[in-house]
Amino acid sequence: MPRALAFSFLFALAMPFSAALAQPVVADLSSHKVAITSSFTGEDIVLFGVREGSGDVIVVVRGPPQTRVVRQKERIAGIWVNRDEMAFSNVPGYYALAATRPLEEIADADFLAENQIGPDSLQFQIMGEGDPAAFEAFRAALIRSHQQDGLYAVGAGPVGYVGGTLFRTEFYLPAGAPVGTYSAVVYLLRDGEVVGFDTTPLFVTKAGLGRAVYDYAHDQPAAYGFLAVLLALIAGWASSMVYRRA
Repeated sequence: MPRALAFSFLFALAMPFSAALAQPVVADLSSHKVAITSSFTGEDIVLFGVREGSGDVIVVVRGPPQTRVVRQKERIAGIWVNRDEMAFSNVPGYYALAATRPLEEIADADFLAENQIGPDSLQFQIMGEGDPAAFEAFRAALIRSHQQDGLYAVGAGPVGYVGGTLFRTEFYLPAGAPVGTYSAVVYLLRDGEVVGFDTTPLFVTKAGLGRAVYDYAHDQPAAYGFLAVLLALIAGWASSMVYRRA
């Protein structure tokens, strides 16, 4: 991708050599702001950086924390009905991962779990009452659902090197990406030990009419709910009148 490669080289040229060596790894994004409009279908974001010396790079991109409810469905008399459910907090709305090599070859399981690197290492918290014995099953179902929606990475994407010290990777924000502040964390490891890391933010916002509706729904939830019900009733009445005349 020539444009992304150009970003990498411009980044390296713009950064003074002394500043690049001030810390073991420095990274940035091709864009720090994504505006979601009614026509938004997704966007590729390029992360690029420079490292000092050798080592492996791991990139973790996390979306804003959210609350999610997972429901278990069961078919009874030919009808699917909700049975048990479990609510989780501290659930990243988006999760992407990239690395220069397989994670198990870069760091041990304790490091990956402590830093929540990899979907299996994500730590969710149960809200309210819930059967601890069923925690893993509901947690796995939540991760699968996010992966099917394109919000969670299934595996680690590649991190490529340009000239030995420059590196780059990219991740995709789908149309359903939640708004909020994202963080991209870059780790530099040597022999399984972290020698440096850098963090850069990404802001995903609504724009246009979608922004106005989003703000109104959050600022005036009761009024927004009333209007939504009213519009639904009007739409139903209009449809019945059309069918009645037909």
